[in-house]
Amino acid sequence: MAMNDMIQFFRQLSGKLGSNIYAGVHGQTNPQHISFIRQLQKEMQKDHSLTTPFLDLKVVVFDVETTGFYPERGDRVISIGAVKMTGPRIHENETFYSLVKTDIPLSDAVSVLTDIRNEDLQNAPEAPEVLIRFFKFIHHHVLVAHHAKHEQVFMKKMTHDLVKRKFDHRIIDTSFLTRITLPARKPLSLEEVCKECNIEIKGRHHALGDAMLTAQIWSHYIQLVQSMGMENLRELYQYLTTLE
Repeated sequence: MAMNDMIQFFRQLSGKLGSNIYAGVHGQTNPQHISFIRQLQKEMQKDHSLTTPFLDLKVVVFDVETTGFYPERGDRVISIGAVKMTGPRIHENETFYSLVKTDIPLSDAVSVLTDIRNEDLQNAPEAPEVLIRFFKFIHHHVLVAHHAKHEQVFMKKMTHDLVKRKFDHRIIDTSFLTRITLPARKPLSLEEVCKECNIEIKGRHHALGDAMLTAQIWSHYIQLVQSMGMENLRELYQYLTTLE
């Protein structure tokens, strides 16, 4: 299948991002961080995820909580959560979670929704530290998120502003998987997909909690597509084109 066709199933963004919302946070860019990101990008060029059997496919499922929806207008990441998986297996002992320091006051709505308070963020690790720790956790693996455009736009902005590099990790959006069983339905919320998959909803609007819920969704659909005879992502994408 042509790469242009496959791109339809990823939530890619194009165009220029706005001004550096992290200006003044990190000072001079760390050369070691730049070198590390460059090495990751080289390793990602060797990506074989499309043809790797599902049972062997390593992914990192992640979620971010943010101050709002628009990083180009100044919204920031306030927490990142992630969990590693191999095929349908969730590695519950291999997780990542961190708050991200910011001096920008949270709205009451965001604070209530996420249970994160301003004082929590004032004492949290600085954004550059969290970003590099996150990259070391995910390494070059494919990422998975639900309604991944939100995660991708913030990671692109954060990576560009803090280390002056492009965010090149492939992100698979679990929201398109519902087309396998519900081809005529619009994209579902995380709660709605959990209900469709009989997944207990807990830890909602906590970055690691949402990552764990998304991991269970990924596991559910990986097992489903295998039962349908599909062995890898390339075959899955080819099947999805027949549903258009």
